[in-house]
Amino acid sequence: MILEVRGINTFYGLGHILHGLSLTVAEGEVIALLGRNGAGKTTTLRSITGLTPPRTGEILYKGRNIANLGPHRISQMGIALVPETRGIFSYLTARENLAIARRSHSRWQVEDVLRRFPKLGEVLDRKGRFLSGGEQQMLAIARALLTGPHLLLLDEPSQGLGPLVVEAVMGTIRELKRERVSMLLVEQNAEMALQLADRVYVIDHGIIVFEGTPALLRQNHQVTATYLGVGG
Repeated sequence: MILEVRGINTFYGLGHILHGLSLTVAEGEVIALLGRNGAGKTTTLRSITGLTPPRTGEILYKGRNIANLGPHRISQMGIALVPETRGIFSYLTARENLAIARRSHSRWQVEDVLRRFPKLGEVLDRKGRFLSGGEQQMLAIARALLTGPHLLLLDEPSQGLGPLVVEAVMGTIRELKRERVSMLLVEQNAEMALQLADRVYVIDHGIIVFEGTPALLRQNHQVTATYLGVGG
């Protein structure tokens, strides 16, 4: 396993958000984490990346417990987060956003991500605040790849995007899957996630309520109706 989350409890102040949460990601596997708004999906990613460290429990990355490491150390070890907010530097150009993230050791260099996202090549000299939502999302994923991650965490990559851009993002995730990049995908778009994932977790109020394959989840109408709002 490249990632093992073991019984973590994460808090925001006095608010107990994650309750003994456990999940795993194998090498080259795409895992989807599904749930309603406020279920604890983003907190799970923040716990893994050290932005909101768990109070108890373990997070093993390649066998090492990283639960008490700072975000910069976790990033250096090969975990990259594409946040829901995208995190683009709005007063820097797309080119400058990419340059900041570039690492000489990465298997992806600027020319590689521009081949993957040809639209970015057309807007390299445009400042982040003038990019469309789709362009910002492509830039956020490209920037994460430039750091050379072994584990990619994607938080709502389809949010607010038009169908054509969503399809482009899905295509990129499929390509990365073929390249055996391990990914943990948080999504509101359950159908998109089920098309991409090898396994699925469903979270509700900080507790995992389902674990299994996309096929098993599709068959479990009680879980999809109760926790995902999909008609049963």
